[in-house]
Amino acid sequence: MNAHVPIFAIHCIDKPMQQALRAATRAEHLAYLENAIEQVVLAGPLLDDEGGPIGSMLLMKFPDRKAAVSFAAADPYALAGLFSSVAVTAWRQVLPK
Repeated sequence: MNAHVPIFAIHCIDKPMQQALRAATRAEHLAYLENAIEQVVLAGPLLDDEGGPIGSMLLMKFPDRKAAVSFAAADPYALAGLFSSVAVTAWRQVLPK
C-alpha cells in the first residue's frame, strides 16, 4: 500500500428494515463502485449475526476527505435514503506490512 495515497474508510449503517431498498438499489450501487474501481482498496457489506447485510464498508483512495465525502454522498444507496449513518474517516494500513 502506498503510504502517500490518502485512503478513507466509508462506514455506512442501513436504516432498520430496509432490505428491499438495499436489494432494489444494489445493481446501481455496484455499477457506481465499478466506475471508480481504480480507487477501491476493498468494498463489501457489513453483516448481522445471520449474515444479512446491515451496511457497507469501503476503503478507497481519494485526494482528500472532501472528495471522499462527495463520493459517499453520491452513492446510489445514499441517494435512495438507505443509510441511517455514514462516517468518512482517514485510514492508514499498518499490518500486514
